[in-house]
Amino acid sequence: MAIIQTKGLVKNFGKVYAVDVLNLTTAEGEVHGFLGPNGAGKTTTIRLLLGLIKPKAGSATVFGLDAWGESVNIHKRLAYVPGEVSLWDNMTGGEVIDLFLSMRGISGKKNALKDKYIELFQLDPAKKCGTYSKGNKQKVALVAALASDSELYIFDEPTSGLDPIMEKVFQTSVADLKKQGKSVLLSSHILSEVEKLADSISIIRAGKIVETGSLKDIVARGASLEDLFLSQYEGSAE
Repeated sequence: MAIIQTKGLVKNFGKVYAVDVLNLTTAEGEVHGFLGPNGAGKTTTIRLLLGLIKPKAGSATVFGLDAWGESVNIHKRLAYVPGEVSLWDNMTGGEVIDLFLSMRGISGKKNALKDKYIELFQLDPAKKCGTYSKGNKQKVALVAALASDSELYIFDEPTSGLDPIMEKVFQTSVADLKKQGKSVLLSSHILSEVEKLADSISIIRAGKIVETGSLKDIVARGASLEDLFLSQYEGSAE
């Protein structure tokens, strides 16, 4: 079953086509790597999937529901972490996590999943968000998402700002989600991160999918994932 599916998806901003007839499929229970350089169209695609912006043409469905028309129902079943996290400076990290969980009808009090991820990511939840570094703000968003026990997790450059140790914690956390049968769309420009975690990969360039399949299938077709990835840097715009 396809958890995420786009067909001929198009989104332009004036004369710039950030997403240009894009076809993307993420199967249930898989980690799907969405790989491409900054500016390839990854974030725009995710915003279309989340129903934050309306496509010019084509379709996008999540859980079989129209991403634009059924976004409220879709959001109840997924967790999303952006690459750039903005928080309320006067709230503590713990308060923000509890707020995000409460929006899903989940109590933050005596929440074993929340406590587990706060410990794993070495986050001090008592500090005000205004005092946090970029990495600690990212941890707040990751803890809130991972503690939500969702069906689908969409991560857009999730390790931005994290140190190598915390990157490893994130990778282990995604591997645990996979074991639980959860679905993950992992958007990244870091080749090694996607290679370690993804069951299947879609490589995007200038708003188009230029290669898709399992790593094994891509290699079997005679393609080098590294060469495909490096070729993306010839230029694109998001």
